[in-house]
Amino acid sequence: MTDLTWISTAISTARPQAMGALLRYFRDLDAAEEAFQDACLRALKNWPTNGPPRDPAAWLIFVGRNSGIDAVRKRAKQAPLPEEDQISDLEDAETDIAERLDGAHYRDDILRLLFICCHPDLPATQQIAVALRIVSGLTVKQIARAFLVGESAMEQRITRAKARIADAGVPFETPGAVERSERLAAVAAMVYLIFNEGYSTNSGEAPARAPLCEEAIRLARLLLRLFQTEPEIMGLTALLLLQHARAPARFDENGEIVLLEDQDRSLWSRKMIDEGLALVDKALRHQKPGPYQVQAAIAALHARAARPEDTDWNEIDLLYSLLEQMQPSPVVTLNRAVAVAKVRGPQAALAMIEPLEQRLSGYFHFFGLKGGLLMQLGRGEEARIAFDRAIALANTAAEAAHIRMHIDRLMKEGAARGTAQTAR
Repeated sequence: MTDLTWISTAISTARPQAMGALLRYFRDLDAAEEAFQDACLRALKNWPTNGPPRDPAAWLIFVGRNSGIDAVRKRAKQAPLPEEDQISDLEDAETDIAERLDGAHYRDDILRLLFICCHPDLPATQQIAVALRIVSGLTVKQIARAFLVGESAMEQRITRAKARIADAGVPFETPGAVERSERLAAVAAMVYLIFNEGYSTNSGEAPARAPLCEEAIRLARLLLRLFQTEPEIMGLTALLLLQHARAPARFDENGEIVLLEDQDRSLWSRKMIDEGLALVDKALRHQKPGPYQVQAAIAALHARAARPEDTDWNEIDLLYSLLEQMQPSPVVTLNRAVAVAKVRGPQAALAMIEPLEQRLSGYFHFFGLKGGLLMQLGRGEEARIAFDRAIALANTAAEAAHIRMHIDRLMKEGAARGTAQTAR
């Protein structure tokens, strides 16, 4: 692992905790971001020489806090420094930097930051976008891809959100129980998108995004501790656990994608699966179904299947149909089409996804599935066109390599047919 790789991984993993603490100190998003960025620059300079600190998050918080205070002094020039309590909350300076939740107080810096970003004064899309940018440090490109919008549109969305937080004088305080409940849906969606970003961009050759999945699971567990009787948070946590349980089997030794039906299921994390299944069962007993619970139930059916042929695709189709009603989305319909192909064949699945092409014209998985269905139907030339489009939209080298494998197969089959015709 190169110096840059391990430093990048350490910084991205520590970012949520460091940003949460720096925001608590300075109570200003821009000041906290500037302090964190300065600490990152110093880490890039010092860590390769001195080695990694024992606690990267604590190091970044300490250096960022000092840098932020220096910046305040410089801006003030010769003016006296404001009272300490105006720029910093030092009541726990001698205790652990990473505060913990207890039964009476909401004291986790990261979750405080999440709930502040998901303030009700902001539209839901801005809440999630600004939280992804500030809390997890995702790039505008990554966030735009998660929302299926252009980079410039997402840049404007994030800028507007930050300006609105500043102009509205949003208090950087711990929200009360009622406010937390009101913002819970936006926070849960943000955690879900953090996980998806790590899940979709990870590969056997680039495990640096795996911490995003792990961070999302940690945040979901923290949410579950706060909302212990909320079935949707149970469902969210279960969904992330069941999906991440398959991580060791998703790529082969060459870093190439292994499809679900071809994965070595003995590599799946039994511990995560057991925890996820228990949460699914607990959530469903509340009889208040929601989108996360339905998705977790789908993941549970895959987890319970000892072999690919044991998968209950009929039930998965029904669950996706329910999810379409709860949360209509072209991506949900695209996922349902996979189950439909198993139950009713590729022609039925193709008919289901063809109307989605315009809305998913920039979505890699649409063209990957379309190409696969066309290939099953023996429509090789159309499949190749779809696969070419998928390669152009691939987010990782592993995705592109997986599609090229299908194109190579098409070419070999075409050559074989040509040889057979010549022989006749």
